[in-house]
Amino acid sequence: MQNRPLKKPDPAFLKWFSRIFSLLRKEFGEVVTPLHFQKDYELAIAVILSAQCTDERVNQVTPALFKTFSTLESFANANVLELEKLIFSTGFYHNKAKSIQGFAKKLLNDFDGELPKTIEELITLPGFGRKTANVVLSEVHGLVEGIVVDTHVNRISKVLGLTTKSDPVQVEKDLMALLPEKYWRDISLYLIFLGRKSCKAYRRFCEECILKKDCPSSSVVKGA
Repeated sequence: MQNRPLKKPDPAFLKWFSRIFSLLRKEFGEVVTPLHFQKDYELAIAVILSAQCTDERVNQVTPALFKTFSTLESFANANVLELEKLIFSTGFYHNKAKSIQGFAKKLLNDFDGELPKTIEELITLPGFGRKTANVVLSEVHGLVEGIVVDTHVNRISKVLGLTTKSDPVQVEKDLMALLPEKYWRDISLYLIFLGRKSCKAYRRFCEECILKKDCPSSSVVKGA
């Protein structure tokens, strides 16, 4: 994936986005992933579970899951029915259980149990796409090679006029081309939190939004 824009973004755009980012930082402060984990591989499993599921629900499920399967080896050798029972409430539990067990086996067999440090290697793991790989790189290794695009980031990027695409990979490409790399990690988390607070999927609460005077899609009259 192209990591750098072919030409510099417009200075007026950068000024506008800098203000957007500053407002989000003022609202949400220093941000970390909302998923709970203690071991590196636990974060990867939590992100796999988060597909089509809220982080809150995942955080309710993982304490019992990580207590029952306390090592990577135990996940690799898990009774699939027991694993499915523990993750049932996250949805798509058949596929997720298969991905989790496959992830554990491949991580042990091909990477000595250590999460690799490149997107190219990470996406070879079962259950991994660019979203999961970007989360792991950022939160485990402190590396930023892309932008995490979940449903909130995908939706709000269009609301802000940053993309017209719907495919997460294409949205990520557009964002990476527009935004300086210094914004890549935090903007994802900020948009996720904004999506939970005011810019919701079923309705945008523009009057309550910190970006109401700067968002091109805001229903608030500018200058009011």
